[in-house]
Amino acid sequence: MNYKPLAEKLRPSSFDEIIGQDYLVGKDGILRKMLDNDKLISIILYGNPGVGKTTIAKIIAEKYSLESYYFSASSDTKATLKEIVQSSKGYHTIILTVDEIHRMNKDIQDYLLSFMETGKIIIIGLTTVNPYLSVNPAIRSRCSIFKLNDLEPNIIKDYLKTIVSKLEHENLLIDEDVFDYISNSCGNELRVAINNLELLDSVSKDNEHIDIVKAEKIIKTPNLRLDKNGDNYYNLLSALQKSIRGSDVHAAIYYTARLVVLGDLEIILRRLTVCAYEDIGLANPTIGEKMQVISEACRNLGFPEARIPLATIVIEMALSPKSNSAITAIDKAISDIKTKGLDDVPDHLINIETYTKRDSYIYPHDYKNALIYQQYLPNNLVGTKYYTPNLNSKYEAQMAKYYEYLEEYYKKAKEQSKSK
Repeated sequence: MNYKPLAEKLRPSSFDEIIGQDYLVGKDGILRKMLDNDKLISIILYGNPGVGKTTIAKIIAEKYSLESYYFSASSDTKATLKEIVQSSKGYHTIILTVDEIHRMNKDIQDYLLSFMETGKIIIIGLTTVNPYLSVNPAIRSRCSIFKLNDLEPNIIKDYLKTIVSKLEHENLLIDEDVFDYISNSCGNELRVAINNLELLDSVSKDNEHIDIVKAEKIIKTPNLRLDKNGDNYYNLLSALQKSIRGSDVHAAIYYTARLVVLGDLEIILRRLTVCAYEDIGLANPTIGEKMQVISEACRNLGFPEARIPLATIVIEMALSPKSNSAITAIDKAISDIKTKGLDDVPDHLINIETYTKRDSYIYPHDYKNALIYQQYLPNNLVGTKYYTPNLNSKYEAQMAKYYEYLEEYYKKAKEQSKSK
């Protein structure tokens, strides 16, 4: 009997079989075009577990008539990498899949760089952590980076329904809400969803009816689906952020506990980092730095101990002053870029010495208090204001006083320049 897990049996062998990543591997997908054009560059694929990173790496590696190797940055050593390089001496170029590339230490990275420079090694890096924050810049700058989308429950549900015929037992009657339960409780991991469907199959008989009561009893996933309305991961994360935003410390701790029970540390840390900058921001400007420290502590500890630093930061966030002035400012600017078009950067701000239209830039540090009026915004946006101070905290209130002083100063300076 073949005991290979169903998820492995169903692992896609072509881009056509991959779900939820059309912008990368669909008909007009970036990676599909790369393969169609017979091009190969070093890439880093990042995204949450179960979204297809490893599968895409395997398909790419198998596409080319090059020797391919696997390296785990979390368990393999520099000696292992040297063995790979030594064994590949007869080849002009090899493909090296680097799993958990964010864990690659500096010594290994330095060794790898020279081979990437010469084209001896093309890497396919895989990581669940944002490479812009976690991967050494020297490696990162030599790779194109692609983020894989989380698989929404409806996509997972539709896929599960197509693979029922692949199960060992025939003619299983699986209720619709069982598919809902599995797809909503898998943390967006297709592999977990397939494993849970296979688990139901393994304890069933031909022609058996599987209802929600049986499914919940067998799978025993923490109850994401508390009712027919589909209380799921995203609802819990939303409830956590809104409780923090609303300064309800008790609700914030409750939803943190719900998420802790589900056991996905990274998704909690990501949402709390968003909270730190979106909802608290300049009202408590050290909160982002604290969140980084807490994140590192949580990753080092893992569950169950990670619940302690999580509770610490959630309590502080909930009871902290709040300010959304930063996100409001940047979103307004992005909206203007999309709706008002792009005007030229003022000539005196262009950093090209040979630019023939370049006006004289005034160096503020040559003047008292480093203040001197000159235009910075493009012509079509002169006078536009993006930042509006939020006075919920002493820190931003102090900033607001200086902001008001600058507004008045530049207003007078602008009037004086016009009168000359």
